[in-house]
Amino acid sequence: MQNLKKVETDHRGAGDTKPMKPQITIDRTRTPDGKELVLYERDGVFTIRVDGLELMSSRSHGSEEEMAELVLGRLMTRDPRVLVGGLGMGYTLRAVLDRVSRSSRVTVVELLPEIVNWNREHLDHLVGSPLDDARVELVVEDVSQVMAAHPDTFDAILLDVDNGPAALTDCRNARLYSADGLAAIRRSLRRNGILGVWSAGPDHDYERALHRAGYRFRVETVRARRGTKGPKHTIFIAKSRSA
Repeated sequence: MQNLKKVETDHRGAGDTKPMKPQITIDRTRTPDGKELVLYERDGVFTIRVDGLELMSSRSHGSEEEMAELVLGRLMTRDPRVLVGGLGMGYTLRAVLDRVSRSSRVTVVELLPEIVNWNREHLDHLVGSPLDDARVELVVEDVSQVMAAHPDTFDAILLDVDNGPAALTDCRNARLYSADGLAAIRRSLRRNGILGVWSAGPDHDYERALHRAGYRFRVETVRARRGTKGPKHTIFIAKSRSA
């Protein structure tokens, strides 16, 4: 697994000398290919790790918001139909809901029911209960299968799965970023539909895959946390060249 980092993160601010509270293990589960996912909390900061490596944290979600802005700001329809691949901690879904109309429809697809449960039971307060929004349809399924079952359906597809094309929590997700996966995405998008893909870092192999699959695309580098000088993430914004 690439781009993931071992962490024992000190989330205190500068000059904060208060002793840190102990880290609490809230729950754990396994991915279909056997990796261990664990939800932790410390001082109100939640972290999900996979086999000991940080996958996501409630401290860093600015890049998810940037992806929603970059994709949805380019749509040509007022009431879009949006697919969000990967629920995570709910930040991408929240960012989409904050940027679409009340008449829009948003389908969020999450492979692991445990992630859904963690959102409802432990993380909902962080993002304002997006799963309870009337515009949202939750599907617990493989996002590849959902796209295959819905041709010419979505104005935008936002993939926030794993840590991007090169860092997979579940190895089966590699097909999402393959030539076949990109073809399936193109079929699921409506004319002028836009694909957004979140990645922990640059990925020139994925750029080449997008080009070979017939997409025009741009690559944006954004901060993991807005207004900081911390880590940067990569957002791919793509549209079929035939559109």
